[in-house]
Amino acid sequence: LDRSTREVELGLEYGTPTMNLAGQSLKFENGHWVSESGGFLGDRRELQRLRKRNQQLEEENNLLRLKVDILLDMVS
Repeated sequence: LDRSTREVELGLEYGTPTMNLAGQSLKFENGHWVSESGGFLGDRRELQRLRKRNQQLEEENNLLRLKVDILLDMVS
């Protein structure tokens, strides 16, 4: 059952998932964690740095997967 049907038929109301992380209160809305105060969650430069680091790690992970595939092909 979808959420609205469950609420109507079974009377279930769980509310929005929330959490407190490093003193910042967050809630889960439309597939994203957002600040309950509605403010920006961090420094823009820090966010850009984290995105760049994430991209680097994804590229490194892809390279390592390729190397493992090549090594497995060589062994077999």
